[in-house]
Amino acid sequence: MSEQRIKGIGVSEGIRFGKAFIYGAPAVEAAYPQRIEPEQVEAELERLEQAKRQSAAELKTIIAKSEAKLGKDKTAIIEGQLSFLDDPAFYGDIRSQIKRKQASAEQAVQTVLAKLSALFEKMNNAYVKERIHDVKDVADRLMSHLQQVFYPDLASITEPIILVAEDLTPSVTVQLDRSIVLGFVTRVGGETTHTAILSRSLGIPAVVGTGAAFEQLGHGDELILDGTEGVIVLNADAATRSSYEARQQEEQSAAGKLAKYRLLPAQTEDGKLIELAVNVGMPEEMREGLVDEADGVGLFRTEFLFMNADRFPDEEKQFAVYKQLAEAWQGKPIVIRTLDIGGDKELSYWDLPHEDNPFLGNRAIRLCLNERELFRTQLRAIVRASAFGTVKIMFPMISSMQEFRAAKQLTLEVMDELKGQGITFDEKLEIGIMAEVPSVIQLADRFAKEVDFFSIGTNDLVQYTLAVDRMNEKVAHLYDYFHPAVIRSIHSLIQAAHKEGKWVGMCGKMAGDPLAAPLLLGMELDEWSMDAASVTKQKFTLSRLNVQDSAKLLGDVLDLDTAEEIRQQVKAFHAARFSE
Repeated sequence: MSEQRIKGIGVSEGIRFGKAFIYGAPAVEAAYPQRIEPEQVEAELERLEQAKRQSAAELKTIIAKSEAKLGKDKTAIIEGQLSFLDDPAFYGDIRSQIKRKQASAEQAVQTVLAKLSALFEKMNNAYVKERIHDVKDVADRLMSHLQQVFYPDLASITEPIILVAEDLTPSVTVQLDRSIVLGFVTRVGGETTHTAILSRSLGIPAVVGTGAAFEQLGHGDELILDGTEGVIVLNADAATRSSYEARQQEEQSAAGKLAKYRLLPAQTEDGKLIELAVNVGMPEEMREGLVDEADGVGLFRTEFLFMNADRFPDEEKQFAVYKQLAEAWQGKPIVIRTLDIGGDKELSYWDLPHEDNPFLGNRAIRLCLNERELFRTQLRAIVRASAFGTVKIMFPMISSMQEFRAAKQLTLEVMDELKGQGITFDEKLEIGIMAEVPSVIQLADRFAKEVDFFSIGTNDLVQYTLAVDRMNEKVAHLYDYFHPAVIRSIHSLIQAAHKEGKWVGMCGKMAGDPLAAPLLLGMELDEWSMDAASVTKQKFTLSRLNVQDSAKLLGDVLDLDTAEEIRQQVKAFHAARFSE
């Protein structure tokens, strides 16, 4: 047969060779009645309760095993599934369907799953939308016990394979044995599913979202899985196989080089220390050993605390999360961003009015200043947590001095309240802003006199500077942080801040890009915050750079007219230093 290539989404890097093992869904469901008689309701509720007990026991076993394999942080995913079994919106509604509508237990499960699927599908935020996979996982588990049908047993696999499945649930993914499962391929899924996140934690290369082309894969097929590029090669010819073998050797060699930098400080070849921090927001992003690798948290996205709840988290709930974060980082700085809801991020329980252009609408700090009590509750929780570590507060999407002054004044009022109540906190707590709106860049000299720090959010700064919707695939090619206007904006902000003795961080994607590293070094960026997987790569990159050459490159780049010219100049600079 001729060679075929199937394109998907690479969610966990790595190249693997192996035979396809088709992992089926649970056995075909047996027929079940949709409705029951009134006198059968109590027995049906007991049948559901029995399925719940069995499902909970299985999940607890999985939690114990995955904690030993992945660490306690990753068990939060399965613990979240376990909590669905006590969630009024899920299990409570299933019971209600049986009691009020005399639905069979199976029909009740399917009805509630359909309702929640429709609700989640309306969400604009990809992370929240894909949480339906977790709900479906629990629903399937309940169905399997109600009908006495079970998932295929992965323990029956005795030789290394590439797992091929319609989808892999998180509870299955955490049980994968890396010595047997070399990688996996799924028809559905995206970058932000829990399954994708877990594959990265486990170090299992994965390609998801292959779509209809998935049907071409058969049991026992020889596959090459490229989790880096998101490609599956079926029936590879000799030349393709040889090319991928060479790439696999290069990856292994690169991984070996990077390993020695993991616990070293980030330092340039001429001895300058750089502060590399991480962006976190979900429990699964806090992998074991991360505190030893990074210099702190440059961005804690509090919105995920709200998005993963079914109601507004109260002060005590928020305080517990922020306190745990501060203590976990053992005195290293933690920048906590206040609620950044709006645009592509919504709350299922907050029915905000529709806006034609939500990215330019009532979002982030604007929303918080309009909802003062909600904002005050969060500020109290963050300020209280500052007693347990080096906590800093950061306001998102500031566009005017009035907004910053209003937000800071409310923070000072909260501090006075807490002091009056005898509650301790860090009275020198730093208050800063995201620099992601062009007006802040234009007024950087003014802001620098009042803020304690800036953190550049390149993801939004690029889209607002270039008038490019970063989620619109039709104009995606115009979205580029190497655009001269973006480079000049970042440079001018850093200069203005340093003139007033204020530090500048960056928490957008650009901070973790090795290609951008010499420009940021030349600009004297103080703190670089990125996803955890980029920290060691950036340490390695910095070890090959020096301040003088990087500053010279920056000077040359500032005279260029296009993003492509800048990128080519930086690539040439890189090639000269990373040619070994």
